[in-house]
Amino acid sequence: MNFGKLKEYLDSVKDLYGVRCCDCIVLKDHEVLMRHMTGNYDFADTKLLTEDNLHDIFSASKVLTIVGVMTLVEQGKVDLEAELSEYLPEYRDLRVVKDFDLTDFVTNAKFLFGWPGAEAETVPARHAPKIRQLMSMTAGFSYQLASPDTLKLLQENSEAGTRDIVRSWAKDPLLYEPGTRYAYSRAIDVLGAVIEAVSGETFGEYMKHHVFEPCGANEIYYQVPEGAQGRLSALYSKNPQTGELAEATFNFARINHTFESGGGGVCCTVEDYAKVLDTLANGGVAANGNRILTPESIRKMAENQLNEQQLADFHIGEIGQVKSCYGYGLGVRTLLDPTKSKSPVGEFGWDGAAGAYVLADPENHLAIFYVQEAVESGPAFIHIHPTLRDLVYEALEA
Repeated sequence: MNFGKLKEYLDSVKDLYGVRCCDCIVLKDHEVLMRHMTGNYDFADTKLLTEDNLHDIFSASKVLTIVGVMTLVEQGKVDLEAELSEYLPEYRDLRVVKDFDLTDFVTNAKFLFGWPGAEAETVPARHAPKIRQLMSMTAGFSYQLASPDTLKLLQENSEAGTRDIVRSWAKDPLLYEPGTRYAYSRAIDVLGAVIEAVSGETFGEYMKHHVFEPCGANEIYYQVPEGAQGRLSALYSKNPQTGELAEATFNFARINHTFESGGGGVCCTVEDYAKVLDTLANGGVAANGNRILTPESIRKMAENQLNEQQLADFHIGEIGQVKSCYGYGLGVRTLLDPTKSKSPVGEFGWDGAAGAYVLADPENHLAIFYVQEAVESGPAFIHIHPTLRDLVYEALEA
């Protein structure tokens, strides 16, 4: 196998797309086949990226949370078909925005200007959202993290934790009747509170004790550890008018210093996230021999959960069209049409707002993890991710 083309491509993304640094690792059967880093990790562009750096991975965090939920499913403590209110009672008697045009909202990116809130006209929900629907983004939730009730809570209690903040979201209306549509949302963050309610541990403690440490991963965090800020790769954004870069000073998923966001709060080293991903690619068994999930649970994660209407929702927009060969399983995209990809059916994963990319291929025991830190990362989703995916498979064929 020859990863020369992939390395050349990774070296080119700075000139092609303005990506100032990136890191990509490829593993197969618990062995690192390739690791390639390029660029500087500080905004001043003076400090060379190393294996020791931490990276904000935003929504690539979701894959980890789903693993945590599935460990509780295997323990019989969480039922995929149970109503959310069985675990979080405040989510009873929810309401739905009346006549909400989800397609128009997503197509025209109206989420940039605010989600429907208490002012919206609503009707009672006919059905209660189920755990499986939260995992498949079909439960009806919006992606408003800092709702008015949440901001009020934080004014009253700056130490509000995961369970408190998720409780405040229960007052917000659903966008659509549970089970009818697909909309990317804060549902995975809500599942973090479910894990707390069921396990009796904080979300972060549970993930550390039952997912990260068993995989040998010691540097996956929901808040940047004290003294480690200097190791964190700088987030940056681009002014759409001038093209100038600006430093983004925080991860918006960390609402305060105590909230642990299962939807977007993780910072980690590339090596340690890759250890969990490698475990998923190898039937749930980590390189150290520990099993965290059964192959059946991993297959469930990768099973498409969306019907025709929901798939149409998933494929809205330019980025959605890039995923036109994919469906959506339990918190992950899942490949349905191999004619548009060099990876096989059953390959699954996700990505993150700063450009992270996650791929697990159980058929070939293959894992790919890529990070960059450009918050406006459309080129990553549209160009970089499918290109590096296919270059990895070309290298394996060679």
